[in-house]
Amino acid sequence: MRPVLAIALLTWKAALRFRLFLVLAGLLLLSVVGLPMLVKDDGTARGFTQILLTYTLGTITALLGLSTLWLSCGTLARDIEECQLQMVVVKPVARWQIWLGKWLGVVSLDAVLLALAGACVFGLLQWRASKLTPALQAALRYEVLVARGSARERSFARDIELRSEELFKQWRTKHMDASKPDIDEVRKAIREQVKAGLQVVLPGYSSRPWEINLGRAHNYLHGQPIFLRLKFNVANAAPSATYPGFFRIGVPKKTKLFQSPMESMAPDAFHEFVLPPDLFDENGLLTMTFGNPTDTALLFPLEDGVEVLYREGGFGLNYVRGLMIIWCWMALLATIGLASATFLSFPVAAFFSLGLLTVVLASGTMANAVEEGTIANYNGETGQKGSSVLDLVVIPTFRAVLKVIHLAEDFAPIEALSSGRSITWEQVGLAFAEIVLLLSGCVGLGGIIIFSRREMATAQGTS
Repeated sequence: MRPVLAIALLTWKAALRFRLFLVLAGLLLLSVVGLPMLVKDDGTARGFTQILLTYTLGTITALLGLSTLWLSCGTLARDIEECQLQMVVVKPVARWQIWLGKWLGVVSLDAVLLALAGACVFGLLQWRASKLTPALQAALRYEVLVARGSARERSFARDIELRSEELFKQWRTKHMDASKPDIDEVRKAIREQVKAGLQVVLPGYSSRPWEINLGRAHNYLHGQPIFLRLKFNVANAAPSATYPGFFRIGVPKKTKLFQSPMESMAPDAFHEFVLPPDLFDENGLLTMTFGNPTDTALLFPLEDGVEVLYREGGFGLNYVRGLMIIWCWMALLATIGLASATFLSFPVAAFFSLGLLTVVLASGTMANAVEEGTIANYNGETGQKGSSVLDLVVIPTFRAVLKVIHLAEDFAPIEALSSGRSITWEQVGLAFAEIVLLLSGCVGLGGIIIFSRREMATAQGTS
């Protein structure tokens, strides 16, 4: 490892020589100090803290990500273009050691900068929290500055598929001459109808109870308050409309009972309510029903309509785990930049890396095309989806690219930290395995192979 560490040290020296480290540190500290003065919040301590976490960590991630791409592309491509590596490769140092040393230098620089900026954000949060009243501090540490686990009801995916297939078969026997586009649309409509039956709350009472199993967490939640998180949708809702409703927790003669006061809630937004302790049964099952006194049906999405949150740990360690996942992202960007620089010049490598980053940001468009099964536009005159001969190639390609992108996108530490959600060590380990070992490993292996086969003596053109 001595040659690898020597190359990493040279990468650090280059960053310091060009004042990259100092410039980045200054920008990161400026974003931490300046953003709280610019962002607007809802006037509450919770809202300000959430926005502060989201904006500062988001800005830090963006600045560090772009600089990582720039540095990783430049540190290798410029060394090749300026004939500095030609003096290194003639020494008893393997090409893979040079490449790995460059990568280690970049990611270690990222780790130091991320730790510096992260410590400043953490200190700012603690300082702002210390200025609040004891009651507000307690509420803040229960709702945001905390690591909260979550529990939802069981998945109904299999039940929906079985019921949808049963209803579709009944329809198919009555419409044997239906065309394929009609069949696809009917199958989709039946599935949505079955799914809606599990989500809708009719006026007057709940159409079904929500049963949420807290699992092993209920063993240490006795005497502890928990939080109920609700979200519902309404068809054709007015922009500023709110809907009254109340919920009941518990089962008579089995658990304690609790009924909330009438609450006025806006659709398409999350609402959190503090619940008294010990409303679940001896098996950790919490049962809820919702009262809907309006004349409008409310639809609670199965994915995030009803959720129970509970305390799992403190904010400090949870914050460190979130920064570790952000570092995993930086390691992947460093790998992409170095791999691009092995066969491209510095400007082209930087452009290519930013192009890949743009593809990741456009994953929503690709996901929509995969869901629709075509890249052609919807035909408003005929009411049918378009089609293209390119779909045979583009759609499978998009599907494969999305699977790769989701390996990294599935980890969202900034969102988790701003909402007080727990980031477990298992998630950190999985992020390291999928992002650093799998994705970075595959990309880095390709970069090392190309770099090992590249002829340094012909890297430059003759003038």
